[in-house]
Amino acid sequence: MGIKTDLANLIGAEKVSDDAKTLALYAKDKSFAKPMTPECVVRVSSGEDVEKLVKWANETKTPLVPVSSGAPHFRGDTVPSVPQAVIVDLSGMKKILNINKQQRIAVIEPGVTYGELSKALAKHGMMISTSLAPKATKSVVGSVLECEPRLNCNHQWAYTEPLRCTEVTWGDGNRMYTGEAGLAPMDLEAQWKEQKWQVEPVGPMMLDYYRLLTQAEGTMGIVSWASVRCELAYQAHKMFLVPAAKEEDLLDFVYRVVHFRFGEELFILNNAQLASLVGETAEEIAALKAELPQWVACVSVGGRDLLPQDRAEQQEADISDIAQQCGLKLQNAVTGVSAAKVLEKATNPCGKTYWKDTFKGSFQDIFFLTTLDKTAEFVAKMEKLAIEAGYTVNDIGVYVQPVHMGSAYHCEFTIPYNPENAKETAKVKALFEKASAEFSAMGAFYARPYGPWARLQLNKDAMGTQTLKTLKGIFDPNNIMNPGKVTI
Repeated sequence: MGIKTDLANLIGAEKVSDDAKTLALYAKDKSFAKPMTPECVVRVSSGEDVEKLVKWANETKTPLVPVSSGAPHFRGDTVPSVPQAVIVDLSGMKKILNINKQQRIAVIEPGVTYGELSKALAKHGMMISTSLAPKATKSVVGSVLECEPRLNCNHQWAYTEPLRCTEVTWGDGNRMYTGEAGLAPMDLEAQWKEQKWQVEPVGPMMLDYYRLLTQAEGTMGIVSWASVRCELAYQAHKMFLVPAAKEEDLLDFVYRVVHFRFGEELFILNNAQLASLVGETAEEIAALKAELPQWVACVSVGGRDLLPQDRAEQQEADISDIAQQCGLKLQNAVTGVSAAKVLEKATNPCGKTYWKDTFKGSFQDIFFLTTLDKTAEFVAKMEKLAIEAGYTVNDIGVYVQPVHMGSAYHCEFTIPYNPENAKETAKVKALFEKASAEFSAMGAFYARPYGPWARLQLNKDAMGTQTLKTLKGIFDPNNIMNPGKVTI
């Protein structure tokens, strides 16, 4: 029997597809990853489906590639790296299994998007912090497993926030609950009856299994539900913009705001990135880019259930004092772009077209972790490399985001290009590869090692690489989980 017949008998013919049109959707993405057509696509609907599928894959030595977000994809992690791979599409698993306002926890399946979860949470007076303007089809579970940076670093108690407990089927076919959920029967309903709410992520016992799943690109196992920490909804919420001519002028301001744990959302954008975020068309983005200040720090204040307006006003006064001490000023708008619009765009999923695609049709990101004082060096290096490559420097977007209460900073460069222009595409590909290597040599930490970044990062740490290989051998002994990713 063939793979399709095996899978049809295993979990149902209606869940298996191998027509050319469907396979083409998963054979490539918008990154520079090498295209590879999968053998078939399986749309699972439960943890039981996943468990059966992984056990079958171990028996037949069939590679599996988990996908939870809808198209488009941008980083190459959902494109097979080896032939005859089976795509495990979890995007149809859209149940919100539980929302607990008292514990600030939601338990969700991997197909739930930010828009869907936010709508459900709003009915309970709750919210979840997002990454910067996520795409409309972005899986919340996929986002938190990959540790995409949150906008509110002061509420990020660990790099893995807001991820808590999970149900995972490891690469060896064993299905388990992680965190405190692992100390009770594998039955969520039974746990809820016992007032257990999947809040604590550590364990079970002495090992924090959930950490093995983060930033792993689906190479360790497949998650079929996760609990995520949420917040009470804002009763008062307002953003301010702090313009500056140079990024260095904003560093002390950001350091001080983070130090005192003031504000809610806090991040830095250059004019190109801010224009792309708020602009609706390529023409509007180009016009805004020419008018906006070179750099803008975006900082919000907010209040929730207790004296919300008073809290917001007091924090506004304190942050305003910090800005004044740094020779800066809080503003409600810059060059016709209101802070309210920036807040709306940044904290909500974008429309049908992903906002980074609007300017030229496609883009390539380079992002890594560093410290705030070094970001200006990376910006200067990027500008130098772009000039050498003949790429327009002013088109490159920059996004700097404090993470984990400001203990590190996510530094991101967005390089737009026209995918229909072969010469420009080749130029950007070369710039991406050159800059990635140069940044690595400067100390950039590729915590999410997509594509060529895995080699750059893992070659720096022989012991860490060996440990990773050992863990992979334990949890995925037959190397069926997204083989070829996070490896050298």
